[in-house]
Amino acid sequence: MKDQFIKILFDTHQDSPKGPTIEQVEDFTNRLLGILFPDLTNKLYNTEDELSFDLLNLKSELYEMLFMYPNRESINADNKTKLFFDQLEVVYTVLKTDVQAMFAGDPAALSEKEIIRSYPGFYAIASYRLAHELYKLSIKVIPRMIAEMAHSRTGIDIHPGATIGKGFCIDHGTGVVIGETANIGEYVKVYQGVTLGALSVTKELAQTKRHPTIEDHVVLYSGATVLGGETVIGANSIIGGNTWITRSVPPESKIYYQSNQKQ
Repeated sequence: MKDQFIKILFDTHQDSPKGPTIEQVEDFTNRLLGILFPDLTNKLYNTEDELSFDLLNLKSELYEMLFMYPNRESINADNKTKLFFDQLEVVYTVLKTDVQAMFAGDPAALSEKEIIRSYPGFYAIASYRLAHELYKLSIKVIPRMIAEMAHSRTGIDIHPGATIGKGFCIDHGTGVVIGETANIGEYVKVYQGVTLGALSVTKELAQTKRHPTIEDHVVLYSGATVLGGETVIGANSIIGGNTWITRSVPPESKIYYQSNQKQ
């Protein structure tokens, strides 16, 4: 290798702030989910103090990960850590409604334990809800790492900035994409291949609402694509598979794909 190239690489390393690795973030996320849901871990707690001690260790780890960043993410790292863990009970309660919605909506589900242990939709949603709480605290990189970790494991891509109400159900899930400014109401159900995306991906629109709003009790069947920040799918609507929607539809709508080809 040429000396100049080595120098370029060295200078790049000096200019690159160190942060937590994807392995550290994944370990933190999975251990925290294991504390919230015992079906996701083999660890047995004999006393409440043991569980409390593990939570305390996770608090310390989050603080250390935040403090590694020499930018705004490290500002008030101690307070951000406290605020995040203060929200865990709320996150847990909402995730319980997600599990219940998945069990109620899937005839093949044998139990809620099965959903927690094996359903990619639950893992993706659980990871999203943790990442979203961090995102609300103006922490950007770690939530994206959590989202991409869940994406690589499940095939479900949920941006941590999206807002999703309780009782969210993802059935099957592979290929689901939910954009940063999407707003999803309560008890919404989506199937595999659903995209809640933007009409345009230009950088100038970065600070605007680019993704659709899905109101309460909407069902989006496989392959449905809903685009645009001004697009609203009204409550209690059913959006059929392989539809392409760029305009709002009123509540109680039923939208289905119709081929224009003559047989």
